[in-house]
Amino acid sequence: MKGFLDNIPVPSVPTWPFNSKDGDGHEFDIKAEIVLQKTYLADVTDYSATLSDTLFELIGKKVFLQLVSSDQIDQDTGVGKKGEETSISWNPLDGPIAGDTKYSITFKWKSELGVPGALLVTNTHAREFFLKSLTLSAVSGKLPALRFFCNSWIYPYYLYNKTARVFFSTESHLPDATPAGLITLREQELTTLRGNGTGERQLWDRVYDYDVYNDLGKPDTNPDLRREVLGGSQDLPYPRRCRTGRAPAKTDRKFESLPLLPTTQFFIPPDEKFPHINLSDYRANLVRAFAKKVVPTLKSIFGDKFDSLEDVKAIYSKGIPSSINSVMELSRDLIPLQMVKGLLSTQDQALINYRRPQVFEAEERAWKTDEEFARQALSGLNPMAIQCVQTFPPSSSLDADLYGPQQSSVTTDHIEKYLDGVSVEQAVEDKRLFVLDYYDAYMPYIERINKQSDELKMYASRTFFFLTDEGTLRAVAIELCLPHTSVSQAVRNVYTPAEQGEEGALWLLAKAHSRVNDSGYHQLISHWLRTHAVIEPFIIATHRQLSKMHPLHKLLLPHYFDTMDINQSARQILINADGVIESGFTPYRYAIELSSKAYKYWKLNEQGLPADLVKRGMAVPNSTAPHGLKLVIEDYPYAVDGLEIWSALKQWVSDYMSLYYKSDDSIKRDKEVQAWWTEIVNVGHTDLKNESGWYQMESVEEAVEAITTIIWIASAHHAAVNFGQYAYGGYMPNLPTVSRRLIPEKHSFEHAQMLKDPEAFMLSNVSNPTQATTVMAVLELLSKHSTDEVYLGQVKGSTPEWTDDEGIEEAFKRFSSSLVSVEEKVTERNKNPVLKNRYGPSQVPYTLLYPSTSDLSKEGGLTGRGIPNSVSI
Repeated sequence: MKGFLDNIPVPSVPTWPFNSKDGDGHEFDIKAEIVLQKTYLADVTDYSATLSDTLFELIGKKVFLQLVSSDQIDQDTGVGKKGEETSISWNPLDGPIAGDTKYSITFKWKSELGVPGALLVTNTHAREFFLKSLTLSAVSGKLPALRFFCNSWIYPYYLYNKTARVFFSTESHLPDATPAGLITLREQELTTLRGNGTGERQLWDRVYDYDVYNDLGKPDTNPDLRREVLGGSQDLPYPRRCRTGRAPAKTDRKFESLPLLPTTQFFIPPDEKFPHINLSDYRANLVRAFAKKVVPTLKSIFGDKFDSLEDVKAIYSKGIPSSINSVMELSRDLIPLQMVKGLLSTQDQALINYRRPQVFEAEERAWKTDEEFARQALSGLNPMAIQCVQTFPPSSSLDADLYGPQQSSVTTDHIEKYLDGVSVEQAVEDKRLFVLDYYDAYMPYIERINKQSDELKMYASRTFFFLTDEGTLRAVAIELCLPHTSVSQAVRNVYTPAEQGEEGALWLLAKAHSRVNDSGYHQLISHWLRTHAVIEPFIIATHRQLSKMHPLHKLLLPHYFDTMDINQSARQILINADGVIESGFTPYRYAIELSSKAYKYWKLNEQGLPADLVKRGMAVPNSTAPHGLKLVIEDYPYAVDGLEIWSALKQWVSDYMSLYYKSDDSIKRDKEVQAWWTEIVNVGHTDLKNESGWYQMESVEEAVEAITTIIWIASAHHAAVNFGQYAYGGYMPNLPTVSRRLIPEKHSFEHAQMLKDPEAFMLSNVSNPTQATTVMAVLELLSKHSTDEVYLGQVKGSTPEWTDDEGIEEAFKRFSSSLVSVEEKVTERNKNPVLKNRYGPSQVPYTLLYPSTSDLSKEGGLTGRGIPNSVSI
């Protein structure tokens, strides 16, 4: 009879293939190569620290290393036995090098110590260095090389209470299969990373902890820059961010104080700051420096409105003189010129140049057509917002007493004439009627937004589309809504397509307002909230609860690269009070608070692409269809390409997990995974912990679905909403981010101006030149890939460097190969003239979900394609 203990995995004890003559007590040398980087990129001129370190070498202060046995335990400490200590010394000729430095070292080891499983590192230098890897060579040609991929900052040991740093080899171990010599070290390392939740974090603190978003406002500087705390309340829930522990603000202790200098970096754990060798990959600091130099310059140059489309066009054809942004000055701030190439000239007298964005490049006026307006709902920058209409007219869930009638005012009379002879009832039944419904997202804030300034006026919009027999969408109505107030009735104005006269002018304005709604929703919710913000608690929990030797930690880590760094930069200059988003998007001071309202309805089990498509009515389950779904619109580029990527990604995760988990019980028994998931739900996303939508992590199938979703959010979803920002938003009339006037009343002076020159009037109602060019500059920066980008399906090196476990390399090769197949299919689809939604009048091909596993490995810039592994810009 099979006993209970038969289900408990036995910890594996690695074997060490000695020569037979080696016997117990035999001591031998293990040759090793260590790769490190002496300095962070920003400190390449820090000669004082380098000189100090060199002097320390002369008096014997060094970096010390020790190997720890995985299977032979020291009975006094309960930890694996240690070998002799060895050391490395800086080469005084190296100088403050930002690149890799390699050293050859030798470890003394005894056969009785068994197999090394951990590495202890003690830094007695004056400053930190970045330890990349250590590789142990074979012994007598028979020992397989052991590898330690560290990728960690090693600060001076006195900052760690004079304790050594510990690293584990690339072999993975589930908690209950941890080699005996590593169990205590595994637990101690996790305890260190959790910290105690108190005190202000210092640069060297390796502590991952949580906090609410109480650092976006500046109440001590200006009461008008106070912003609500996001997170910790039912009214304003939010994912948690990394805790810094800074002192509270003087004027209100629930807010965190901010550094005196706006360019000061907020704390994030040091291992979230990578010592990028290539300047193009120095992303977070690049964003800060860029905002510090380029954005203020733009604000000082332009007037208050564009008079014509020719004025907008001139931005791309003429350089704008700038006495501030000289190449020399930018170089001093370490802004990589290749990242601002195209925006700034390389002359000493800098000119601000804007390259022609794709939507404007081939056909200058294509953006204005109704066909292109509709196409971008499927294959533009925000293709995950469109919904299939289930009931007509659609209705709101908001309180009618507060905001006005719930039901849309769009009627069959408004739209039936645009449905090619199909009744509205039949169009709904046949799934041919669609809507971009931003009513509930914006309506609670419309009154407050419109009271902020005479230069900020906004509607909550619903935009309706019909699916034609050609498979393309046709815009059929736009509804612009205002709430009722103490002085006015609710507004529910409906506009329908027209090209000429008053109706044509009103339709042009209505489309502009619809696009303002779309651009704000894209940036605040589809982009910031649903990728950057929601992924950060997963990162924190992974470091706190999953050991670095846990296979799931290794699987997820590439998808967290640079995210916390770019997020803390965003909190300083993009989403903060009076930051780029507030000043460049109509919701202004309510921008990020508005995203909190959307987070109320966020559910993890709806974030994976298949579930998202079904929820929006854009697909229906069908077991005979590819990926188990039948798309309502067959030519839906985001969904078609995305489902193939999702399928490849899920297969990779499934293959990976199957190497470690043989049954559902093995998932339930994994104490680290259970603690990880419990913390994600109850702490990282605690404001939603009692809501539905959380996987239970009680089966391998659930674990695969959850992990695939996490990776999808960090990679493909982010790529789809980020890297086309300049292609579509770089031409402001196509995607304005600010609306400054409401639709003019009939017989008013403004109404007469609108009739006189509809284009000029539309331009006077949307983003002004300062707002437009500032947003354009930031969008160009954010849309660029670095030249050393690591894309989905890629790793640095010929094999997955994060693990040496058996079976991983072959599984990863299958994953990469499947993504190459996706690339080929995307290319073929983009050549097919029948698929009109992939190009449209603007002739912008849909390549945002082209994986780029190989052909873009050395290409950077505005490629408009490629799926990086992580949310890194």
